Parts: sequence; structure tokens; C-alpha cells
Amino acid sequence: MSAGVLYGPKDLRVEEVAEPPAPGVGEVTIAVHRCGLCGTDLHEFSYGGPMTPLAAAHPWSGHAGPTVIGHEFMGTVSRAGARTSLSEGDRVVAGAGRWCGGCAPCRTGRTNLCEHYFTYGLSTHGGMASFVTVPEVMCVPVPDNCTDGNAVLAQPVAIAMHALDRAAPPAGSAVLVVGAGAVGALLVAAAADAGLAVHVVDLDAGRLDAARRLGATATGLIEPAVGTSPFRGISTVFETSGSAAGLGLALTAAAPGGRIVAVGLPARPVEFDSRTAVVSEVDVITSSAHVCQRDLPAAVGLLSRRRLDEVIVAQVIGLDRIVSDGLARMASGAVRGKTVVDVLAPC
Repeated sequence: MSAGVLYGPKDLRVEEVAEPPAPGVGEVTIAVHRCGLCGTDLHEFSYGGPMTPLAAAHPWSGHAGPTVIGHEFMGTVSRAGARTSLSEGDRVVAGAGRWCGGCAPCRTGRTNLCEHYFTYGLSTHGGMASFVTVPEVMCVPVPDNCTDGNAVLAQPVAIAMHALDRAAPPAGSAVLVVGAGAVGALLVAAAADAGLAVHVVDLDAGRLDAARRLGATATGLIEPAVGTSPFRGISTVFETSGSAAGLGLALTAAAPGGRIVAVGLPARPVEFDSRTAVVSEVDVITSSAHVCQRDLPAAVGLLSRRRLDEVIVAQVIGLDRIVSDGLARMASGAVRGKTVVDVLAPC
């Protein structure tokens, strides 16, 4: 089968590889239709890790060596193992992260924090291929009214859904999203769908335009030299940019007694004015990945109601162009929006 295989820094090859093993008990093999690329894929491609175990074996997946990328994938079930409820031909999305079900976090429902967690497409072979075999429990059926082009967004939308769940904003209240990039834009859509008044700030006017199309009620362009939010007194603030100044800017916007939800991943440790946060009694919490069995169905529900791909997806390319038109253009900043690979397109 054809697959996009990462060998090292800036060394991703589209080649023929062996098909995945037949599904075991509780597993399904998915014939992949589409697979998204994100900033994590770009980072792993650029540096050859560190999340992808190209040399030493991953402690939980056991995989080492060249790795089929792709953790945002959807398709149809081509084979179903024993004791599964899905059938051949069912269209599904996958959450990509695998959890053990038995450790302390799993027993409390926080499967995203599983002590043995690993991710298909990062820790082991993923969905940038004709086929991938995964546990059925991390798959959600896609209804007929949700297109392949929209359904492929389910995994990143689930991350936005998890952040919204962690925040628990009061019904109908105003929220602020700092950064309208990949996850930030999807969070805007999720929050608007939940009936919240969504404010958004970003350095890029184009991203703010997209945020308004996704349901933002107010937007503000940030001046880097100023570094403060034009919106103040917001009870719930999401920091999705991961920038060095992001948390500080969120603090300038948060109401006393409000809540900041850190979603973006900074490239290095950042300074934060904890004195102001303490005096104002602002809660600072974090959100990581998603709880598959709760957040992925919610994501599919949203995608069944709204065509987010028309705003979010910038280009759909064939697997043979994944480097030239995908990762290379993403690295240069030439792509404004998400890149999706149509795995079914002939190479």
C-alpha cells in the first residue's frame, strides 16, 4: 500500500509498504480516505522527532524506526475484528490516541492522561496510508450528512471540545480566544455553537476574518508592541497561540475571579505574572489533547451541523504531493489554513 513514511529530519518518503496486520479482538482496519496535516506533523518532519520514535523504541507502542505519519484520519472500515460493533463499509473517524483503560487516570475517565498513552501517526504507524489498524473504541461513526472533507477535522475539533469542557464557561457568557490559528479557529466554532459570545484576538487580520465566519461576535487585532488585549473583564479566556506573550495577554483580559485555559504549547518556558493572577484570584488551568469517548462524538456532532472545512481547509492535495505542496509550503508560511491529504487520489 502507499504511505507517507518519516525517516528523519526533512526526510519523508511516499513509498509502498506492507499493509497493517489484520484486526485483532476489538480492532478494525480502516481504509483511509483523508488525513490532515497539522503543526505537530510539520515539527516532526522538520526535526525528525522527538515524538516519533525513529531510533529507540517507544515505551508503550514498542515501535521504532521509519514511521507512517498521520494522526488526523478518517475512512471506511475494511475489516472488523472479533467482538466489534462496527461493520465493513462503516464510515468512521479515529481519535488517534490509544489508552490502556486500567491505570488511575483511565479509571477516572481522563484517558488523555493515560500512563501508557500513545498516538497513531506519532508513536507508531498512523493513517497517512491506504490502511491503518486501530482499536474500535477510538473510532466514531460518521453520519451521512457529514462529508469526508468535513469529517477529517474531527480529531482537532475534539481538542477544541475538550478545552471548552475544561473551561466550563457559564451558559451564554462571553469568552475570549487568544490566537485564531489551527485549534483556536476550531475553538471559536465550538464556542459559538455552544451559544457563547466569542471574542477573538490575533496578530493576523486574515485569521480574524476567518474567526468571524466561524461565529466570532467581536475581534481585535493585536499590536505586538502593545501586547495587551482590547477586550477586558472576560470571565473565560482561552490561550491557544502558545506564544511567549500569550498567557500574559490572556491575563490582561481576564476578569477578577475569571479563568484562563492554557491550550497552546509554548516552544520554551515562558514568564507569567503570577502576582497579578493571585491578587485577582484568576484560575489558570490547562487542557491537553481530548478524552476520545466524550470529545470525539461531540466533535462529529458539531461537524454534522456545520461545514467548518469551507473556512478551515486551505488545500486538499494528493499523497504524492505531501512534501512539495504540503509540508514544504506549510514550513514557508505559504499556506493559510489547513492542508488535507486525499489518500484516495491517484499518485
